[in-house]
Amino acid sequence: MPDSVAAEFLQLMQASHTATLEELPRLIDRHATAGGIHDTAILVVDMRETVLRQLTGVGQDAGHGGEEFTVQGSLPGQAYQRVDLIAESERPGDRPGRRRWWVAITDGVERLGVLRADTDTADERTRQALRDLASMTALLLLSKRSFSDSYARLVRTEPMNVAAEMEWHLAPPTAYAGHDAVVGAVMEPAYQIGGDAYDYAVSGSTLHLAIFDAMGHDTTAGITANVAVSACRNARRQGSSLTETSRRVEETLIEQFGTSRYVTGVLAELDMVTGKLVWVNRGHHLPILLRDNRWATELACPPAGPMGTNLGLPVTERTEQLQPADRLLLYTDGVVEARDARGRQFGQDRFIDFVRRHHSGLHTLHETLRRLMAAVLEHPRGRLEDDATVLLTEWRGGHQEALIP
Repeated sequence: MPDSVAAEFLQLMQASHTATLEELPRLIDRHATAGGIHDTAILVVDMRETVLRQLTGVGQDAGHGGEEFTVQGSLPGQAYQRVDLIAESERPGDRPGRRRWWVAITDGVERLGVLRADTDTADERTRQALRDLASMTALLLLSKRSFSDSYARLVRTEPMNVAAEMEWHLAPPTAYAGHDAVVGAVMEPAYQIGGDAYDYAVSGSTLHLAIFDAMGHDTTAGITANVAVSACRNARRQGSSLTETSRRVEETLIEQFGTSRYVTGVLAELDMVTGKLVWVNRGHHLPILLRDNRWATELACPPAGPMGTNLGLPVTERTEQLQPADRLLLYTDGVVEARDARGRQFGQDRFIDFVRRHHSGLHTLHETLRRLMAAVLEHPRGRLEDDATVLLTEWRGGHQEALIP
C-alpha cells in the first residue's frame, strides 16, 4: 500500500474512536478519497442474508435514501457470496480509466456486507488498497454496531419478537475462524425465534460448542434458553467439565422454573490442536459427523434426559478423534421436521446431502449455511412450525491458511 494511503487509513482509524455509526459513511469516504479511492459506499447485509442495504447515516435506520441490492442475482451479491473483489464493466459516462469495484466486507470469516468504491487504476496495489479499506470498514462497523439501534433497524426486514431480541443479543457472532477451526451458525425464523440457542467460545486451544432447544415457542421459552446459555457459560468459565456444566444448567433451570421448563442440548469441546472431540447429550438430536464429503454418521451417546426435568439419569461423556476437514453438525429439530404442503419433512438425509453438495469446494462454510437455511425456509414456504438452528464446525487440522477465503 502506498505510504499516503496507509497514512490516510491510520488517520481514519484514529478519527473513528469518537464517531457514531451514522458518521462512518462520510468519514470513510473522506479519508478514502484522500488516498485515491473515490465515491465509497457501505452496504450491510440483513439478518437473513437476503439483501444488502446502504448505510447512509440518514434517518432512524441510518439507511434513508440508500441503495439496496439482493444477495442473489446482483453484482454486489456476487462479491458477498464469493467473499471477493469484483470490478464492474465500463459504464457510459464514467471518467476515462475509472473503475467501480465491489469488495466483500469481512472480519475474519464473518461477512458484514460489501464496500463500493471507484478507482482510477486497476493494478494489484489498487486492489490491495481496496481490500485493506474493506477490512478497516469491517472493524469500524464492529466497533459501533453493538450499541447502535440504527444498525439493528437497518439489518432487519421485518419486526422482531421479544424472544428473538433476547436470543440474538445473547448469541455470539454467526461466524468464527481461528486456530485450525471454523464455526458457522444460523437460526430461523430469525425474527420469531422461540426457544433455540447456540453458543461457542474459545479458551486457549479449546473450542467450546453448545446448542439448546427449550420447551415451547413463546417468550418464556426464550427466557428459558437464555438462562440455559448463561448457566452454561457461568459453569464453563469456572472450569467445570461438560458433565458438571450440564448439571449446573439443570440445577439453575430447576431453581428458576421447578420442573415446568426444560431444555435439550448438546455440549461439546474440541481440542483444536489434536482434533479430539468430547461431548455430552442431554436429550437432543445426536451430532452428525461429515467426513471426506462422502459419508456421514451420527455420533452415538446415551441421552441423559433434558436439562430441567430432574430425571437423575447418568451423564455420559463420549469422545471422537476428528480428521482434517471433518465437519460437525449440531442442529435442532426444526431443521429436519420442516414440512411442505403435502406434509413431507425436509428430513435428515436432505439436510446432510445439502451440506455435502454445497460445501464441496464451491462455497464457503458460511455461504453453504445461508443457502441451506433458505432451502429449509422454502420447504414449508417460509412458515416454520418450530425453530431451526444449525451450528456447523469444521476442523482444518494444521491447515490454518485455508480458514479464510
